[in-house]
Amino acid sequence: MAAQKIRWYAKAQLGVLMLPAGLCLFGEAVIRKGIQTLAASAKTVDTIADPGPWFWYGTFGLILINAGVGLMIESGLLRGYPRQPRPEQPN
Repeated sequence: MAAQKIRWYAKAQLGVLMLPAGLCLFGEAVIRKGIQTLAASAKTVDTIADPGPWFWYGTFGLILINAGVGLMIESGLLRGYPRQPRPEQPN
């Protein structure tokens, strides 16, 4: 029983941590893509440093977002720890 509670808690917390990490990475990808687009349109590639691999930041960010939401739903975080089923009462 204790191992089940620890497993539930670990899944819930991992999901809670993965969702904002994914959002941060996705936001970073959007910023990097914006910098790259701005540099290309202004033709100031020499003054703006290479923004880096925005595609991979965004891809990994979306993976983390989906995994975090999936873990939170699977663990039943919105309802709390799943309680023991009530024993059937005789009529």
